[in-house]
Amino acid sequence: MINIDEFVIRLQKVMDFYGETSSSFAEKIGVQRSSISHILSGRNKPSLDFILKVLSSFPDVELYWLINGKGTFPSETQKEILKEDILPQNILKKDPTPKSDNAIERIIIFYKDGSFQNFENN
Repeated sequence: MINIDEFVIRLQKVMDFYGETSSSFAEKIGVQRSSISHILSGRNKPSLDFILKVLSSFPDVELYWLINGKGTFPSETQKEILKEDILPQNILKKDPTPKSDNAIERIIIFYKDGSFQNFENN
């Protein structure tokens, strides 16, 4: 049986990760906005159809993680993709040439799960 309080936290984490509002999330998975509202408030439990729509629309979400919290989100693969999309490649080089006196010394990325990555300009 799904613990609705923990499910709501995980669903909110998915929405936050993808930058979705309740309305945009409902539109993406193809449900009414009231369905999202009722689930987030704890009024209704998610149906199997609802869960399958989330998994279909957001393939990086793992079934077991969404239902019972076992596993990880986002996946390590998704974190790597995000890192490549966000960071310019010259920051990751060992010996970048500074373009001014205000060269970047260090970048730290904090993830919502409490972990972080540190990139230093050596």
